[in-house]
Amino acid sequence: MSMLLIQKQPLPLSVRPRTTLRQCRLPTTRFSAAAADSASRAAPFAVEDYLVAACHLTPAQALKASKVLSHLKSPSRPDAVLAFLSGLGLSDADIAAAVAYDPKLLCSEVERTLAPRLAELRDLGLSPSQIARLALVDPARFRRPTVVSKLQYYVPLFGSFENLLQALRNNAYLLSSDLERVVKPNVAFLVECGLDACDIAKLSIPVPRLITTNPERVRAMVERAEAVGVPRGTGMFRHALLAVAFLSEEKIKAKAEFLKTTFRWSDAEVGVAVSKLPLVLKHSKDRLRRMSEFLITKVGLEPEYIAHRPALLTYSLERRLMPRHYVVNYLKENGLLEQDRSYYTAVQMSESAFMDKFICPYKEAAPSLALDYAAACRGEVPTTFLANV
Repeated sequence: MSMLLIQKQPLPLSVRPRTTLRQCRLPTTRFSAAAADSASRAAPFAVEDYLVAACHLTPAQALKASKVLSHLKSPSRPDAVLAFLSGLGLSDADIAAAVAYDPKLLCSEVERTLAPRLAELRDLGLSPSQIARLALVDPARFRRPTVVSKLQYYVPLFGSFENLLQALRNNAYLLSSDLERVVKPNVAFLVECGLDACDIAKLSIPVPRLITTNPERVRAMVERAEAVGVPRGTGMFRHALLAVAFLSEEKIKAKAEFLKTTFRWSDAEVGVAVSKLPLVLKHSKDRLRRMSEFLITKVGLEPEYIAHRPALLTYSLERRLMPRHYVVNYLKENGLLEQDRSYYTAVQMSESAFMDKFICPYKEAAPSLALDYAAACRGEVPTTFLANV
């Protein structure tokens, strides 16, 4: 009994075996040394090299993009993003363009961000090809949750996804602008002015910021359109809005003064011309000078006549106005056409109608007329026409 009690007494610390402590320390020490040695041998993740090798960016693009990706320590997440983009059907060149435009795309979480967005866009009825093109237009907005609600609003407004895509290429702000505070109020106001969704969509392509700009600026644009003599609700109002959208009042006045001087118009005639053709305000001064010189000096039209028919200024000087003038003038000079036959009528005709009315009937009387007209359309002045120029 006494022996059992003695065996159960704990040994003093000084005489306890140290074997257990040694056995625990040795493996830990070996592992730490091995890990440290491995870490010292592992090369750090070179973002710039990765962008060139895996994303096909140019060295200059990679240098610029790497500045916002310096926190990346591993290629695992970028690799997943590249695989996702490739799965959308994007080519290496497409992916390079997307990454160069938005380097942070490589930091996206595929499972938590990109894959859910893809599913939502498919639910909207977009095809893989359409989704891929959307991703290319604006990679940064593509991965945000708001893109879905904005597409739900924009696709019906623009009439089709293709129309919307065209507008997005000109104005990526469509996907970042506030729908409730900016876009919808602008659209509602333009509808009040007599424009329908089709008109607004057509305007938003040449004037991409029209519905994403401050609503007060849109109201100012409408006031300027009315000031040039085009009331709301008229068929020409959309064109007037296109002409003056981002022109200041000072520039409009200066252009009106230039028209007055160049075409020898009165203030009233300037008003008539601009109300009939608001886009004349956007024509270059050089083009307008050349038009004036030709129509007034060469053709002999009166300034007032041109003011009431400003559509003349929309045609190509070299490919329509001059060649058809040569033909009409030649026929009149040779007694083949009544003198009162209108040059304006000849200019307005389609190409086929002009051939039927002014070329084909004179094959026998003027055998070379068709060839001479074709040469004139190429910018040449055949000898047949020289005597009548």
